[in-house]
Amino acid sequence: MIRIRQIKVKLEKNNLDEIKKQVAQTIKISKEQILDLKLVKQSIDARKKDQIFYVYEVDVKIKEENKILKKNRSKDTLIAPIEQYIFPKKGTVKLKHRPVIVGSGPAGLFSAYLLAQEGYQPLVIERGDKIEERIKRVEEFWTTGNLDIHSNVQFGEGGAGTFSDGKLNTLVKDKNYRMKKVFEIFVENGAPKEIMYEYKPHIGTDILRKVVINMRKKIIEFGGSFHYRTCLTNIFYENKILKAIEVNHQEIINCNVLILAIGHSARDTFEMLYNKKIEMISKPFAIGIRIQHPQEMINKSQYGEKSKYLPPASYKLTYKASNGRGVYSFCMCPGGYVVNASSEKGLLAINGMSNYKRDSDNANSAIVVTVSNNDFGNHPLDGMKYQKALEEKAYQLGNRNIPIQLLKDFNQNKISTEFQRIHPMMKGNYTFSNLNNIFPKEICDSLKEAIGYFGTKIKGYNREDAILAAIESRTSSPIRIIRNQDYESNILGIYPCGEGAGYAGGITTSAMDGMKIAETIIQKYIDNFSNKK
Repeated sequence: MIRIRQIKVKLEKNNLDEIKKQVAQTIKISKEQILDLKLVKQSIDARKKDQIFYVYEVDVKIKEENKILKKNRSKDTLIAPIEQYIFPKKGTVKLKHRPVIVGSGPAGLFSAYLLAQEGYQPLVIERGDKIEERIKRVEEFWTTGNLDIHSNVQFGEGGAGTFSDGKLNTLVKDKNYRMKKVFEIFVENGAPKEIMYEYKPHIGTDILRKVVINMRKKIIEFGGSFHYRTCLTNIFYENKILKAIEVNHQEIINCNVLILAIGHSARDTFEMLYNKKIEMISKPFAIGIRIQHPQEMINKSQYGEKSKYLPPASYKLTYKASNGRGVYSFCMCPGGYVVNASSEKGLLAINGMSNYKRDSDNANSAIVVTVSNNDFGNHPLDGMKYQKALEEKAYQLGNRNIPIQLLKDFNQNKISTEFQRIHPMMKGNYTFSNLNNIFPKEICDSLKEAIGYFGTKIKGYNREDAILAAIESRTSSPIRIIRNQDYESNILGIYPCGEGAGYAGGITTSAMDGMKIAETIIQKYIDNFSNKK
């Protein structure tokens, strides 16, 4: 096949027939000579608001490909490369016990998927519920405020990303095509096929839940198993080699391969691991607020008057404040909701969430400020304690509800009393508060300065009635668990993995890291469980 880049199609004519027509014109053939066409990438060129184009990269099958390629060869017309993920060859060391995976977020699920597919029959332990029950627990929490500390927005099958926008875009370059394999597995399990070529692919929380259920069923079909409401509470090792684990403070499971895909909010697990001498360090992260605007306003700013023909627009903003702090938008959710994402009693944290159609009235995004050891100290657990202290302030300020404030009042340091033209799109109860009372002054100053600047980039961004909510504190793990060149911790047999361990940031990179760990185990060990349960 031939790969052709920079195929531009006018917004009003965006369809497969027009794409074929533009391809034919580009390589000087008739449209009828195209035997097959596959979309590889799709993006939107909106630099000129009066001339918006879809831009495609496509693979086409045509007669006499070599002859046509010779006439048209350029940087944008070339032989389609082979982009295929290759499973690693199995090792020779026999495993004594089934691999155990702690956590069923993207890193844990994709580790389990590959291991199960290759015959290793992994056991996945998850402190929360399976999706079907977890949804009920979360909906109850949003309605009543009654928090289940074991099963919530952070904990449970699918991980924290299950109650998010389901964004899959990443800047990671991967010559082994793990990212493509991640997308293929998602599609095989019910995700929209468009994620294979969209520039900013997303699944949406509603569809992602179904995909996770299908992945679980496949893992079980392959020979894996899941234990829910099962929390890792201890590890046992000799001579720095893993021997067993304890779950729920009572059951001992013999184990010589343990994948730690615990997520960024498993604070009790981090403390246990630290006390068991697992090497870890604190790492920088970011904290801030979520800001809501009308989605229509964002659409018009990004696309102009033709926005009604396009999907809900997103944005990405960065700024360096005068005090030296970096400020940036994070986890932007077009047509989404701000959600109460708390996981501990007496603490409050928020996140953003969108369904696949992104059809709520508001756009929301975290606007966060970088923090480092200078803010919270050098002990490995100091960043985690810093998060908790701010989340406690937010909980108390909102009297367990999400504290919110209009931008004008945030700038003037006073409590809001009523909404104006924007009304909140939120999951969970909320109350007017003064967000200045949560953050250190330098964080508030950075937020105010940055939002003012962002108003020069997106018209109306700094409008007085924009709704702020706090606290966005779980942007990434505040901890990195050290691993060696073989991806093991200082206790051999333990494989720190994914966002919680400090090696990923989001669904796709977490899934890819989970695959990487599975590959390492497959390359070392041979499955030995075909007759075991």
